[in-house]
Amino acid sequence: MDSNALIARVKGILLAPKAEWPVIAGEPATVKGLYTGYAMILAAIPAVFGFIKGSFIGHSLFGVTVTTPIAAGLVGMVVGYALGLAMLYVVALVVNALAPSFGGEKDQVQALKTVVYAWTASWVAGIANIVPWIGWLVLLAGGIYSIYLLYLGLPHTMKCPPDKAIGYTAVSVIVTIVLSWILALVVGGITAMGGLAGAAAMGGDGAEVSFDKDSRLGRLAEMSRRMEAAAEANKEAAESDDPQVQAQAMAAMMGAMAGREDGQPAESLAPDQLKAFLPGTLGGLERQSLSANRQAAMGMQVSEASATYADDAQRVEIEVTDLVALGGMMAMATAFGGESESESESGYERTYVRDGQRIHERWDATSGYGEYSVLVGDRFQVEASGQVADMGQLKRMVGSMDLDGLARLKDAGAR
Repeated sequence: MDSNALIARVKGILLAPKAEWPVIAGEPATVKGLYTGYAMILAAIPAVFGFIKGSFIGHSLFGVTVTTPIAAGLVGMVVGYALGLAMLYVVALVVNALAPSFGGEKDQVQALKTVVYAWTASWVAGIANIVPWIGWLVLLAGGIYSIYLLYLGLPHTMKCPPDKAIGYTAVSVIVTIVLSWILALVVGGITAMGGLAGAAAMGGDGAEVSFDKDSRLGRLAEMSRRMEAAAEANKEAAESDDPQVQAQAMAAMMGAMAGREDGQPAESLAPDQLKAFLPGTLGGLERQSLSANRQAAMGMQVSEASATYADDAQRVEIEVTDLVALGGMMAMATAFGGESESESESGYERTYVRDGQRIHERWDATSGYGEYSVLVGDRFQVEASGQVADMGQLKRMVGSMDLDGLARLKDAGAR
C-alpha cells in the first residue's frame, strides 16, 4: 500500500467506516502486506509521540515536571512498538477463534484485517500523547472509536450475523484487555514477542505461523487452539437465543483460556479450602480475623481468603487468591519472565521470577510498610502486606505457609 492509498484508507475507515468495511472485506491481502503496508506504519505513531512526550516534554503534575532519560525512553519506545505489533497478531488469533461462536466464518487473514483497521483510531489518536491536559481524553476517544469500528467490521470481514456483532465485539474486547494485562507484565521478555510480529510479517502468503509447543510463543498458540476447540464445541449454544445457554458457552470459552480441554468452565477452589492455608498463628502473630469468598462473572471464578495477624505493634494482612480463570495466561507470564526493579531514597519495588515462581515485593522504609507476593503453581497468589520491622518478616511469614500443599491443588477444577 503506497502513501496515497494508506492516507485514503485511514480517511475512509475513520470518516466513512460503514462504506469502507465492505471494500476492506473484499480486498485480497496477506499477513505480510497488512503489517508492512499499514500496521507497522501507524503503530509507530503512539510509540514515537509517547517517546517525545516522556523524554522531551515530560509529565507535569502540581507544578513538577518529570522526564524520562532519553536512553530509557528509546528503549521504552522500541518495546512499546514491538508489543503493539505482537498484540495485534495475538488478538487476531482470538478474533478468528471466536468466529464460529458468533455465527461467523474463520479466516485468519480476515481476522487480522479486522483488528488492523479497527485499531486505526487508537493509533492515530496516539498523536495526542503530546497534547497537555486533554490529551488523555483524545486517547480515550480513540480507543472507544476503535471498539465501534470493530463492531462495524465484524459482520463484513468475519461474516457474523449483525445481531451477534455486539456480543462478538464485547468478548473480543474483554479478551484483548486480559491479554494486554498479561503481556504488559512480561514486557521484559518482549524480544521474543517481537519475534512473533516479525514472523507474522514474513509469512507472505498468510499461512499459519507455527511455534514449538513448549516455547513461549507456542503457549500462546496452544491457548488459541483450546479457544478454537471450545468455540467449535459450543457453536450451537452460541447461536441460541437462550441467555443461560449463551452464558454457558461463554464460560466454556473462558475455561479454554484457563487451560481446560473439556469445554467446561474452570472452577476455583471452595472458599473453605483456601481458609485452611491461613493458620491460627503465623510468624509469631496471632490471627485476629478470617474471611473468604468466591465470585463469578462471565464464566470466570475467583476465590479469595484473607486473614489479619497482629499484636500491639504490628499488623499484617495475608491474602490467598485462586486465579484459576487466568491459569493459562499466568503460566505464560511466568514463562516469559519479565523482571523490573526501581529504587528510591526510602525503598524499592521489584518483580522477578525465582524457582519458577513470579514474585513481587515493595518496601517503604519511611513508613515501615511492605508488600510481598508469590504466584504459586501459576494459579494461586499469596500476598502479605503491612507495617513490619523489615521485608524479611513478610518473606518469612509467607515462607512458613504450606505453599507446597497449595501447589498440589493447582490442577483442581482447572482440567
